[in-house]
Amino acid sequence: WRRFIIRSVSPKYTMGSICFVQRSDGAVLLVRHSYNTRWGTVGGLAKRGELPDSAAVRESFEEVGLSVVLTSEPVVVVEPVLRRVDVVFAAAPAANAEWTSARPTSPEITEVRWFAPTELPELSREAADAWIALQRALADRS
Repeated sequence: WRRFIIRSVSPKYTMGSICFVQRSDGAVLLVRHSYNTRWGTVGGLAKRGELPDSAAVRESFEEVGLSVVLTSEPVVVVEPVLRRVDVVFAAAPAANAEWTSARPTSPEITEVRWFAPTELPELSREAADAWIALQRALADRS
């Protein structure tokens, strides 16, 4: 009963997994979603019971047709107003993947482009928060 009561009165959050895919030359893959004019990153909601790392890899392939490998430990970004938790990873194209083949393969993605990390376009708020959190974590770990 205790668990039931706690779950019934606790706020509910969705969990998403996203990844910033970076090529060996440093270029970062960004996408434009059909519902946002600013740039974002590949990712989305994890399926019930799906681990965040698996969700990030799956979403990358589903949205842009690119197989990726995760290259960092996860960073968690909590958005209390939207009641969302994003698990953020750095990633790279998989060894067998051709990064030039990245293209929209989902109706929610309208454009795919690689950007130099020093020349990033205007990011969506969610992507900007995730990018900052990931860069801080990567700097702290080096």
